[in-house]
Amino acid sequence: MNNSTYEEQLQLHGTLVYTNVGDSMMPLLREHRDLMVIEKRPEGRCKKYDAVFYKRPNGKYILHRILKVRKDDYVICGDNRWQREFGVKDDWILGVLTAVIRDGEQISVTDRKYRRYVRLWCDFFWIRAAILWIGDLPWRIRRKLRKYEAKKQR
Repeated sequence: MNNSTYEEQLQLHGTLVYTNVGDSMMPLLREHRDLMVIEKRPEGRCKKYDAVFYKRPNGKYILHRILKVRKDDYVICGDNRWQREFGVKDDWILGVLTAVIRDGEQISVTDRKYRRYVRLWCDFFWIRAAILWIGDLPWRIRRKLRKYEAKKQR
């Protein structure tokens, strides 16, 4: 992708094909294995279930899914996350996921299996969130213990 920014690539070509980094969109996207096909943000508002590529004010790029469309912003969450992000604005959104390339096969977001996955994954958010929260519990406990030990050593 040379030294241009994601914004420049989308502006110039209208599409960005890039490998996934991070685990926040598992199981949909496997880190360093799957490719994301992102198209420049369409006119108007994005829709519930869209996986949007956006840039936070701190400069960090994120691909997460819209759980709720509100009047002035969106509620967004990664498929492998239990904490929702509130206040994502339209002008942060650079593009929308239109396909995933997994093992050489392109899966469109209009594919029936993809749409079924998204509906189940989002409509049962609270069940998924509880499972992920419980799964994160050992990590959170270890982190608190490390902080406690570090504080005790001071």
